[in-house]
Amino acid sequence: MDIVVFGAGSLGSLVGGALATRPATAVTLVARDPHASAVRETGLELRGELEATVEPAVTTDGRGLEAELAIVAVKAFDTAAAAETLATGSYDTVLSLQNGMGNEETLAAALECPVLAGTASYGAVLRAPGVVECTGIGEIVLGARSGGSVERADRIGDLFASAGLETTVATDMPRRLWEKLAVNAGINAVTALTGTENGAVLEAPANELARTAARETARVARSCDVSLANRDAVASMESVATDTAANTSSMRQDVLTERRTEIDAINGYVVDRAAEQRLEVPTNRILTMLVRTWERGAGVR
Repeated sequence: MDIVVFGAGSLGSLVGGALATRPATAVTLVARDPHASAVRETGLELRGELEATVEPAVTTDGRGLEAELAIVAVKAFDTAAAAETLATGSYDTVLSLQNGMGNEETLAAALECPVLAGTASYGAVLRAPGVVECTGIGEIVLGARSGGSVERADRIGDLFASAGLETTVATDMPRRLWEKLAVNAGINAVTALTGTENGAVLEAPANELARTAARETARVARSCDVSLANRDAVASMESVATDTAANTSSMRQDVLTERRTEIDAINGYVVDRAAEQRLEVPTNRILTMLVRTWERGAGVR
């Protein structure tokens, strides 16, 4: 299968690198320099929980490409620009493996091919140009963005599994996306603002803050006709925090490197949907305002 990974940073390179180990799979990474140049010159090295050295094709220009599958792994605020670029090429299927909510709708509005939804809980850090470390084995969950079963999702799930990636093909992606949103809402902003690892949200005083953010997210999900119990949202958040206790969240990585965060597509998305439903989500609102304040102070917003 021909695959384009659009947005080959840490997670995109990890997934693309794993897929490139599979026979009869041609992977092209769309990445930024100096990472792209390093991969082109010496290959892509995977370290940590997944180990391999592969030589995928790589480009910094994602226009006009063709493939059976495009995996989108850009930051949420870059989704609209990515969709515009992808529209210049030709793909049978597009799969979003992004944080936050709303990405699939943005892609589907610009593309003629089917768009699948996905989540990824693998830990990945770009240690150096051309070198990605897998800091924790997670799971890739994918399926039809509106729910139900589709053959192309099964086929892509089999491909991922054959490349050694823990993969589940789900028929309840709307619920899965909201559950992942609750996890991110509880962990990311708290760890980014406090400079702590994920495990910090398991203990006082951060635990109640994270639990409340997750419960608010579940309440908003139910108002949007997605069945997600408060206890399930909290349990998922705490399970991920336990499994990744020593990891640095993606939002904290953004703060450490003074990059714009995905707050708008995570806690900010909860706030926006709550406003439409006339619900109050004070914890998510405060976390959103604090992170946006940091972004403005850092000159990245």
